[in-house]
Amino acid sequence: MSGKIDHQLFTAHEHALEHEPCPKCQGELQVRHGKHGPFLGCSSYPKCDYIKPLHQNDGHIVKELGVPCPECGNELVLRQGRYGMFIGCSDFPSCQHIEPLDQPEPESEEHIPCPECNKGQLVERKNRFGKVFHACDRYPKCKFAVNLSPVKGKCEKCGFGLLVEKKLSSGTKMICAERKCQHTQAG
Repeated sequence: MSGKIDHQLFTAHEHALEHEPCPKCQGELQVRHGKHGPFLGCSSYPKCDYIKPLHQNDGHIVKELGVPCPECGNELVLRQGRYGMFIGCSDFPSCQHIEPLDQPEPESEEHIPCPECNKGQLVERKNRFGKVFHACDRYPKCKFAVNLSPVKGKCEKCGFGLLVEKKLSSGTKMICAERKCQHTQAG
């Protein structure tokens, strides 16, 4: 077995994608590589600017949900976007209503005021890896956030207006949410 790479394998793969003609000018489509990944582009470029992404992160419809849009009444659909799945209106772009998949129930959530700006409320969010944290709903004006579950209360040492719940093997502890303090509350 030789250590050479057979470049014909790569060109054969690219030619397999060139079976459909350009819908704009009937020219040949070719695999091109851009900053957002590979795409099919017309060989008549720059006369014809037709492109088609090869990956499906373009907001395409995955499933129809059978629920009316709260803004326009058309059906809501599940879409696959660049940053994951989301629910959106089927009448996009005329109606731009979108909502995340995992909306918290407003009745079950206790409203905790932001201790930093005293204007916003702490809301549950998820980072891009799915880890839960709590942040002020006035972001980006207020950047307060905590990784542990917030609890109403005041630190007995520094007077900061928020405690966080830390679960340990020895039990649950209440700790000051101020990063500089982090005093563990008694009892």
